[in-house]
Amino acid sequence: MPRRARLLAMIMAGGRGDRLQPLTRERSKSAVPFGGRHRLIDFVLSNFMNSDMPSLYVLVQYKAQSLIEHLRLAWRTSGLLPDFFVTVVPPQMRVGAAWYRGTADAVLQNLNLTDDFNADVVAVFGSDHVYRMDVNQMLSFHQEAGADATIAARPVPLADARQFGVLGVDQARRVVRFEEKPANPTPLPDDPQRALVSMGNYLFSRQPLVDALVADARRSTDHDFGRSIIPEMVPAGRVFAYDFQQNEVPGVKPYEELAYWRDVGTIAAYWEAHMDLLGESPRFDLDNRLWPIRSAHHAGPAARFVGGDVDNAQVGEASLVKRATIRNSILGRSVWVNEGAVIEDSIVMDHTSVGKGARLRRAIIDRFNIIPADAEIGHDLDTDRRRYHVDASGLVVVPRGGRREFLRGLEEF
Repeated sequence: MPRRARLLAMIMAGGRGDRLQPLTRERSKSAVPFGGRHRLIDFVLSNFMNSDMPSLYVLVQYKAQSLIEHLRLAWRTSGLLPDFFVTVVPPQMRVGAAWYRGTADAVLQNLNLTDDFNADVVAVFGSDHVYRMDVNQMLSFHQEAGADATIAARPVPLADARQFGVLGVDQARRVVRFEEKPANPTPLPDDPQRALVSMGNYLFSRQPLVDALVADARRSTDHDFGRSIIPEMVPAGRVFAYDFQQNEVPGVKPYEELAYWRDVGTIAAYWEAHMDLLGESPRFDLDNRLWPIRSAHHAGPAARFVGGDVDNAQVGEASLVKRATIRNSILGRSVWVNEGAVIEDSIVMDHTSVGKGARLRRAIIDRFNIIPADAEIGHDLDTDRRRYHVDASGLVVVPRGGRREFLRGLEEF
């Protein structure tokens, strides 16, 4: 059996996440909290760690401090093993006085890292999707195919395919056509209702990647993998599509959605992915001891409940619920909910206090907020628009509050 390739991962974590405003007002998309105790970047990092691929560079750019602090606390490595690291890489301006001009330019500016590591294969993965994946299986496919590049792909309904890069493949799953966000996606030959789309996760053999990046840098392009690199490689290179639906991860429950993967790039998609965590048989169950999604440890005590009515909810550590009603909702860590409050179909993030008699419905409350007593959010959207962000889906988003104001507010709780 041939040896496993020496793999270095470049995690693209510089995205602005404009469609997730106001959650990305003060942080990059990768740093947006998810599921009560995680950040979005925790999913891709956990996938590589669980795959025993612990050599990870995280390329940051837009409002990166929140993400850097999270990585410092949640992803510390001992340094005892040279190939075990999660290292933040800000723009180095090694090839000119400019920020990263695209995902391809970000990797180009850091090709010295692939040389220093002596990588056989470079993984270029996004950092803002919710999923589990054993990268070993994709790497085995890449090596067996003798690929220059391998794209993780999945079939989606034609109407949804317009948001992605659409692949056309032959019998051997070699990519023969690539269209970035086409108006009329080409359906699968055996399924006219669906198209095969790129997940934005790539494996590259080292030299073909270097050649493609250098050639792209000499041209006036978007310097982006989906819009520039992959379309240029398809005609002459050996580009293959890896079927994500064939990826098997241990510990997945029978009731979970097969090959669950969500792009949570909009407020509606973000909320819906949270709802997928709930219920007796969730579509995506975060309780998987064999493939854990790791995050920062919280030093607080267990959650406490004093009376109240709590049904179908996840409540984080150090939270306190006093004679309140919580239904179909996810509460983060150190969330205090006072008596008479009603929280329904909502996401309440860390370090938020909800006052007496407050009523939240289909709301997303960012961290460090104080919801006043008797406040109503999500019940009258016209009123909410004057104070908060109301998404086209009808979800109400309260932006991140201030840490000092929150601490003062606890005295009144």
